[in-house]
Amino acid sequence: MTAIKHTLNRDVFLPNDERLIGFVHVTKVGRKKKTSFLCAALSTETPVQARIYQVKKADKTEAYKKKVTWLLRDLKVVDGKSSSKETAEFDLHFEKVYKWVASSVNDKETFISCLWKVSQRYLIQKPDFLNVPRHLLEEVSRPTGSVQTTQQEDDIVTMEDDYQALTPKEENDLDQLMSECKIAISNAELFAEQLSKQLSVLDGANIHSIMGSEDQVLNLMRLLDDGIRSAEKIEDKLDFYDSILQNVKDQMEVMKEKDALINTRNKNHQLLLEELDNLVNHLDLDTRHLKALQDGDLSTPTGICECTTAASVLQRCLNADIHPALNQMAAVEEQQRKFTRFSDKFGKRLAYHLNNLFIQQGNVLGETLSRQAPDFKLPQHHSAHRDLTPYAELMLWLKNSDFDCFTELSKVYTQNLSKLYNKEIQDFLDMAKQKLGSKPDKNKLGVGVGLSAQARSGSSTSLNRKMSGSIQSLNSDNISMHGSNIDLAMRHLFDQIIDKILSELEPVCLSEQDFCVRFFHLAGETSVGKEIRQDEESDDIWKPLQPASPPVEEYYEENLGGGLKLQRRRAKSKLRHMNEEVRRMMGELFPNLEPELEAFVSYADRLDGLRSRNMEYDSYWQQDNNINSMYMLVRMSQHVNNAQDAGSFLSLMFASCLVKIKRNFDKFISNQIRAIQDFKVSKKSRCGIIAFVHNFEEFANQAESIFKGSDRHTHLDKSYKALVAVIYEQIARVANESQKTPKEVVMMENFHHMYSTLSTLKIPCLEADRKEAKQIYQDNLTSYTLNLLGRPLEKLHVFFEGVQNRVATGVKPEEVGFQLAFSKQELRKVIKEYPVKEVKKGLDGIYKKTHKDLCEEENLVQVVWFSMQDEFIKQVKHYEDLINQCYTDSGITLEFKVEDVLSFFSEIAQNH
Repeated sequence: MTAIKHTLNRDVFLPNDERLIGFVHVTKVGRKKKTSFLCAALSTETPVQARIYQVKKADKTEAYKKKVTWLLRDLKVVDGKSSSKETAEFDLHFEKVYKWVASSVNDKETFISCLWKVSQRYLIQKPDFLNVPRHLLEEVSRPTGSVQTTQQEDDIVTMEDDYQALTPKEENDLDQLMSECKIAISNAELFAEQLSKQLSVLDGANIHSIMGSEDQVLNLMRLLDDGIRSAEKIEDKLDFYDSILQNVKDQMEVMKEKDALINTRNKNHQLLLEELDNLVNHLDLDTRHLKALQDGDLSTPTGICECTTAASVLQRCLNADIHPALNQMAAVEEQQRKFTRFSDKFGKRLAYHLNNLFIQQGNVLGETLSRQAPDFKLPQHHSAHRDLTPYAELMLWLKNSDFDCFTELSKVYTQNLSKLYNKEIQDFLDMAKQKLGSKPDKNKLGVGVGLSAQARSGSSTSLNRKMSGSIQSLNSDNISMHGSNIDLAMRHLFDQIIDKILSELEPVCLSEQDFCVRFFHLAGETSVGKEIRQDEESDDIWKPLQPASPPVEEYYEENLGGGLKLQRRRAKSKLRHMNEEVRRMMGELFPNLEPELEAFVSYADRLDGLRSRNMEYDSYWQQDNNINSMYMLVRMSQHVNNAQDAGSFLSLMFASCLVKIKRNFDKFISNQIRAIQDFKVSKKSRCGIIAFVHNFEEFANQAESIFKGSDRHTHLDKSYKALVAVIYEQIARVANESQKTPKEVVMMENFHHMYSTLSTLKIPCLEADRKEAKQIYQDNLTSYTLNLLGRPLEKLHVFFEGVQNRVATGVKPEEVGFQLAFSKQELRKVIKEYPVKEVKKGLDGIYKKTHKDLCEEENLVQVVWFSMQDEFIKQVKHYEDLINQCYTDSGITLEFKVEDVLSFFSEIAQNH
C-alpha cells in the first residue's frame, strides 16, 4: 500500500501542486470487479483547498487518472453504516449519495479519520459523520497564521508515517558511501556485510566512550544534587518573606477601601453643590425683571424692550431643565407657583394692551381711509405694521405661555382688519369697474387713455383722467373690431386696469402675510416657497383643464411638475404644513377677496365680445366673451408665475381666479367650435368668404397681439389647432351644401383666405395647416379650371382623341391619315368649324362665368384666368404636335396660333 500511495502522489497529485494525505481502495456496491481509489488531497497553494478524487487505472496505458472530483466543502454527510459492528461499507453524500465498499475495515476507518481531520481543520461548514466510531473523531485544531504548516505536520502528515522519502542530505551521504566501496553495486551481499562490520566497530567505540565518561557523569550528578538543595533553601526563605508581607497586604487593602469611600463622599458633595447652584441659577429672577413684569410701560420702546427681556427670563425659569426629583422640593414648588402667578398677571396685562392697540389701529386706519379722496390704489398699512412689530417677541412669549389668550388676540386682530380690508378692496374694485364702464373720448384717442407706464408697472399713480358714461355696442357692419380706434383704446384700458388691480393686490397681501408670519409666528418663515419657486422656473405650472377639474389647491399641486424628485416632494410637504396657518389667517383677514375678484372677472367677461362682420353669424360668435378673458389670462398667468411665494394665500387665490379665467376661455373656444359647426348656408346668395373664416382671422390677430411674449401661448396654440381643424372640416361641408356657388370655388376661395391669413400670422404650430390650406387651394383651383374650361374645341378634341387612340393601338403615325375617318379632308373640315372669332367668343363666355362665380373680396379672377390660359395653350400645343406627327407635309394648320390665344386672353381680361 505504501508503494501505491507513493505512486499516486508522484504521478497524479504532485504535477498538479497537490499532496495526497489519505486514500482507500474501494469498489461500488454490487460492482466488485470495478475497483478504484478514493483519494483525499490538499493543494500546496494558499488558501488550501481540500478535494476528494476517484482515481482509476487506465485500461491501455496502465497509468492512474482522476475520474471524478469533489470539493470537500460540498460533502454533506459521511455515513459509516455502523459504529459498533465492523463493516467495510460507507456512504459519501454530495449532491447525491455514493455508496462504496472498502478493501478492508482498517482502510475504511483510516480514510474516514483522514476526512474528519481535514474537515475539522479547513472547513467552516463541516459535514456530518454518522455511524462512525468515536475513537476516530479526535479533536483537531484549525490552522491560524504562520503555524498552519507546523500543525499540518502534527495532524495530517502523521498519516504518512509508514512511508518517508530520503532527504537530500541523506541521499548525498548514501552516494558518498557507495562511491567509497567499489563492490557496492556489483556485490550487494558483500557490501552489506562490510557495512555491518563497520557498524559493529562504531557501536563498540560508542560503548567504550560511554564507559570512559562514567566519572564525569557522577560529578555532574553531584552538582545537580547541590543545586537542588540550594533551590530548596531559597524557596524556604521566600515562603518566610511571603508570610511577613501577607499582613502588610491586608492592611493596604483596608486603606484602599477607606480612600475610595472618602473620594466618593467628596465627589457626591461636589455634585450636590453644583446641582444646588444650578437650581438656584435657574429659579432666580432678578428684581428689575419682576418690576418690569409688574409695572413695565408697554407703550414706549424702552418699556417694551425691558418687558420682552423680563418675559424671556421668566419663560426660561418656568421651563428650566430640572431633575424630576428636585421638582418635589417644597422650595422649588413654591418658586414655580410664584413664577406662574407673575406669568399669568403679565399675560393678562399684555393681552389687554394689545387688544386695545388692535382696535385703536383699526379705527384710525378706517378714519384715515374715509378722509382720503378717492384714488385708484390700495392703501398700504406699513405704519400699522411698524407700530406693532416691537411686540413680536412678546407675542411669541404669549403664544408659548398662554395659547388660548394668543388665539383670542389673533381673532381680535383679524376681525378688526378684515372689515377694513373688505372696504378697501371693494372700493378699489368698484372704481375699476367704473373706469371700465366709461367711454373714451374720440378726440383724445391719439394721446392715449388709461394708466401711465408707472401704473402698468404696479406703482400707485392714479389714472390720467376719469371717464363717465356707459359702454356702447359697436356695429360690426360699420366698424371692424380689429380696426376700431375706440375699441383698441378700450382694450388697452382694460389691460392696464387688470394689471393695476393685480399689481396693487400683490404688495398689500404679501406685506400683510409677511407681517402676520413675523408677528404671530405662524410656523416659521416662508422662504421654502421661494426655493420651490426657483426650482420650478422652467416648469409650466398650469396645464389645460379637463371638463371636470380638481379643486384649486389640488390642481395647483398636481401641476407643479411631472416625475418629481424626493427633495422637491419633501420641500413641498414642508411648505404645505408651514402655510396652513398662514393661509387660514390670511383667509380670515381677506374673506371677500376671492369672491370680489371672481365677480370682477365675471363683470369683465360681460363687458366685451368679439363681433363678426357677418351679422347672421354674429349671434353665435358673441355667445361667450373672449377678448377680456385673454387679457386676464395673460396678466393673471404672469402674476402667478412671478409670485414670490408659490404657496402663499395670494398665489393660491390668484391660481383660483386663473382657473376660472381659463375655464371661461376654454368655454369660449368650445362655443365657437359649436357655432362653426352649426353655421347655416344661405340659399339665396353666393357663398364667398365664409363668416367664420373672416372671424378666425380677426380672432387670431387680436390673440397674437395679446399673447405676444406670454408663456401661455402654448394654450392658445391648442385652441388654434382645434379651431382650424373645425374650420377646415366645415368649409368642406359648406362647399357641398352651397347651391349658388360651385364647390370648387368655395373651397378655393376660403382655403386661399386661410392660407393668406396663416402666412401673415406665421404661427409655428399652424405651419402644417398652412401647407394643407395651400395644397387644397391649388387642387381646387386646378379642378375648377378644368371643369370650367371643359372642351371649348369639342369636335377638334374628339377628332384628335381618335387619332391618339389609333396610334396607341399600334398604327404608325404616318399611316393614320390614310384611314377614312381620320383623313386629311376630315381634318380640314373640323378645323374650319373653329375660326378665330368662334374661339374668342367661347373664351369670353368662360371669363364671364368665372367673374360671376368668384367673389370680389378674395380677388382670384385673374389667378383663375391665367390658370385657364395655361391649360388652353397646353391643349392647342398638343393638337399641333399631333398634326405635325401624323399629317407631315400636308400643310394643314389650325386657323389660330398660340400667339392669337395669348392675345385673346389678354384682351378679354383688359376689357373686363
